[in-house]
Amino acid sequence: MASAPASPSPVRVRFCPSPTGNPHVGLVRTALFNWAFARHHQGTLVFRIEDTDAARDSEESYNQLLDAMRWLGFDWDEGPEVGGPHAPYRQSQRMDIYADVARKLLDGGYAYHCYCSQEELDSRREAARAAGKPSGYDGHCRDLSAEQVEQYKAEGREPIVRFRMPDETITFDDLVRGELTFTPENVPDYGIVRANGAPLYTLVNPVDDALMDITHVLRGEDLLSSTPRQIALYKALTELGIAKQTPAFGHLPYVMGEGNKKLSKRDPQSSLNLYRERGFLPEGLLNYLSLLGWSLSADKDIFTIEEMVAAFEISDVNPNPARFDLKKCEAINADHIRLLDVKEFTERCRTWLKAPFAPWAPEAFDEAKWEAIAPHAQTRLKVLSEITENVDFLFLPEPVFDEASWTKAMKEGSDALLRTAREKLQTADWTSPESLKEAVLAAGEAHGLKLGKAQAPVRVAVTGRTVGLPLFESLEVLGKETTLARIDAALTRLTA
Repeated sequence: MASAPASPSPVRVRFCPSPTGNPHVGLVRTALFNWAFARHHQGTLVFRIEDTDAARDSEESYNQLLDAMRWLGFDWDEGPEVGGPHAPYRQSQRMDIYADVARKLLDGGYAYHCYCSQEELDSRREAARAAGKPSGYDGHCRDLSAEQVEQYKAEGREPIVRFRMPDETITFDDLVRGELTFTPENVPDYGIVRANGAPLYTLVNPVDDALMDITHVLRGEDLLSSTPRQIALYKALTELGIAKQTPAFGHLPYVMGEGNKKLSKRDPQSSLNLYRERGFLPEGLLNYLSLLGWSLSADKDIFTIEEMVAAFEISDVNPNPARFDLKKCEAINADHIRLLDVKEFTERCRTWLKAPFAPWAPEAFDEAKWEAIAPHAQTRLKVLSEITENVDFLFLPEPVFDEASWTKAMKEGSDALLRTAREKLQTADWTSPESLKEAVLAAGEAHGLKLGKAQAPVRVAVTGRTVGLPLFESLEVLGKETTLARIDAALTRLTA
């Protein structure tokens, strides 16, 4: 049985996360590919919340999902806070719909009540495995007699509802993987409603897709095994007049983490909140995530979201697993930081220039100094949170000395070098970083040192660290009086 072709226009895709825990990067990539596909085809993105699992779902996670979508820049055409013709868009508010569809499937013979206990199911599965047979549901309750049903009811058994899979091969064209075929023995009948009447994902997801006229289902590879079940259910829904079509399916490749294992919610580097807290730009993170299975071109890794939308086709997605590389993610983010207009950069850094991130008193922050140093800082950061440590020397009353840096820079003779550097800087032109550089260079030459060796003690005396923003531009922004005072303090420490 082949799936019916999806209507080529208009494109309607959905992003339907469950509000359980923090959003993770695999979920973000799925949202990105659906959003880009919809925007490329001038289609519709339906944002739907799958919150039927009361034990795991939470309102806090629901709000985090909406906040994450806004932060990433994803707009949606139908869904929470937007509304639409297929509202409500939270499954917890659609239970009557699922109950009605389940009744129609039972009445039409597409589903049946299954009274098997968990112990009976486990026993039969073990027996099947021992015999080398498929261990899925064996159809025990498919054709119960009225007497058998009455006996089970008399025993107090509460049935689940199972969908009756057709005894035929199911073939469909995956938009990412090409033609796929599933034989009947590998796709047994499956549960769609629990014994307590609660609908399962296996029912609510296809029903919502059908009622919301979804044309393309783009989702993770881990859901591939459920696709033949859904295709059979779509056929039943179509025959019942509930569905108009079977959507086209595209299954996105796994995102792999450390040890070539699938990146899971439990992996620290999978949490979207981690990237927000570290100061990744949404555009930098999305650029990198798009490369996990897709590329704009063979020789262009850095591009805007607009360029991605213009080029994105699901058929270009590579089906092979993609490995998440944090260092490459940081490098791409650094490139996007450098692409920002300087004014935009100064604004985006502000979160990390105040409490609780900034170690200086609020009144110590100097806007003029920040705007003067920002262009030099922009070229050095991988993530925005690094700005705090890079500029703290400007706003703290004295530098925070890294003891390892102090030991490394303040070698024998450093006190003499600092005194000479102080003399040269005293008479330098403090409106010119080049003049400050010449002063330190001259001090180094007086002691037989090249610039690199000569500037190390000066940098540590003034900023507290051996590495940081361009030294002479930093000295200019810090100012003559403070710079000389810090050199004096370092000399006092050296000679104590």
